[in-house]
Amino acid sequence: MTKFISIIAAAAMAITGCSSGQSAQAEEPIKTIDERAEEIISDMTLEEKVGQMFLVRYTDDEKAVSDIDEYKFGGYLLFAKDFQDKTKDDVIKSVSDCQSASKVPLFIGVDEEGGIVNRVSKFPQFRNEPFKSPRELYNEGGYELISSDTQEKCALLKSLGINVNLAPVCDVSENPDSFMYERTLGQDADATSEYVSSVVEVMSKNNMGSALKHFPGYGDNGDTHTDIITDNRPIEEFKNSDFKPFAAGISAGADMVLVSHNIVTAMDDTYPASLSPDVHKILREELDFDGIIITDDLSMQAITKYTDGSAAAVQAVKAGNDLLCCTDYEVQIPAVIEAVKNGDIAEETINSSVKRIIKTKLKLGIME
Repeated sequence: MTKFISIIAAAAMAITGCSSGQSAQAEEPIKTIDERAEEIISDMTLEEKVGQMFLVRYTDDEKAVSDIDEYKFGGYLLFAKDFQDKTKDDVIKSVSDCQSASKVPLFIGVDEEGGIVNRVSKFPQFRNEPFKSPRELYNEGGYELISSDTQEKCALLKSLGINVNLAPVCDVSENPDSFMYERTLGQDADATSEYVSSVVEVMSKNNMGSALKHFPGYGDNGDTHTDIITDNRPIEEFKNSDFKPFAAGISAGADMVLVSHNIVTAMDDTYPASLSPDVHKILREELDFDGIIITDDLSMQAITKYTDGSAAAVQAVKAGNDLLCCTDYEVQIPAVIEAVKNGDIAEETINSSVKRIIKTKLKLGIME
């Protein structure tokens, strides 16, 4: 009898032990975003990590898919040509094919600011009428209309598989003759700050990636798409005006800040802002931004007239950018990889940038 009881007790302990093991396994702590990001990065090659730092212009469907395998992009940026002759289903399929081809889920970005910069809604197959500019919305219905318009933008873009909108424009301009005016709220820094906060808050609630642009602020300067532009305003003007909407957007939870190509002499009289370590230091330390810093398009003439493509990419990384918006990736990605291998760029710099990128993708639900 004693022997029988011992056998029963042993069996019970075995069952309990098994259950405890299963319970412990089931109750394994959920990883933080930081921990999950580090886990993902630890399994990536140098080539995969550098590729993550490039947001490149979409080409044609076939090349877009095949290039993912070769260059391991962080994402694609879509322009009007990518929607012009497409149906909604066409775009969904193109995006889905790219996502399926990528080991790490992609940022799929677009500039859908409203007004003169609409990549999607300018075509009637996507929306009955193009989204209005921030200034038009503000004049018609104030911040309430701006918020509902942002909600509608998010819904349209998400329905197509787009997860980042390079918006809102944070530049302050009250001069109708300035290059940037039509893309801004057309109001002072305080009103623009409230506008930026309202847009970022709605985008965050919808898990739509946001990008504050164009740091450190255009003011009334010219067009960097076509030439090198120098801004000679004193630093006090930036601190008292231009920085305010960026600070508001950062406080509201913006995912990215996009840096312009203006040469801002009060901060750095040599490098364009996008290539300037001093400008990036201000953004990190004075505005306390720890999200993704992204360049404006490196194919713009403010950069191509300043330096060549490979040098621009290497300097952009050294300056402190996490994500490079570009067209010449076939030259620029190998240049950055080589710069890491020869010691010109520390691999820890790459790791820090990729961690910000992966954390943002996790936060937005782009990846798990």
